[in-house]
Amino acid sequence: MENICIQITDQPLNIETACSFVDSAGAGASNLFVGRVRNNHEGNDVTGITYDIHAGLAEKVLRDICTEAEGLWPETRYYVAHYTGELPVGGISVVIAVSAPHRAETFEACRYVIEELKLRAPVWKQEHYTDGRSDWLPGHSLKEDVAVNDVCCGKCS
Repeated sequence: MENICIQITDQPLNIETACSFVDSAGAGASNLFVGRVRNNHEGNDVTGITYDIHAGLAEKVLRDICTEAEGLWPETRYYVAHYTGELPVGGISVVIAVSAPHRAETFEACRYVIEELKLRAPVWKQEHYTDGRSDWLPGHSLKEDVAVNDVCCGKCS
């Protein structure tokens, strides 16, 4: 049975699907991360976000991240889904579920996956504001030789 499920979709993300995938007889614990669009960012009132994703590359990167995590925390299962398209405030943009025999591994592995996703996945965000403006936020560069400081706002660390 496959221990990793990756999904990039323009359909609403389903928390029950995530929990169901990682559930197993050997799992004594599951951890769930749900990322949502918030109503403000750096003093701007936000109405929504458009997520632009290079789907094929994102699926590969997310699978690689989960495979790395599986190597660090054996006997874990992973479900990662990211929304592509426009979401309003409160919309679910990312769901990560991790299960393991013990709770400590689920917390550590789930944190690893979201932090690496933010650092490495080809996902770009365009925020939309109440005053009608929209801004693309600093994001991932597809160039491998670009330093993290060149593509990150510095608040990811």
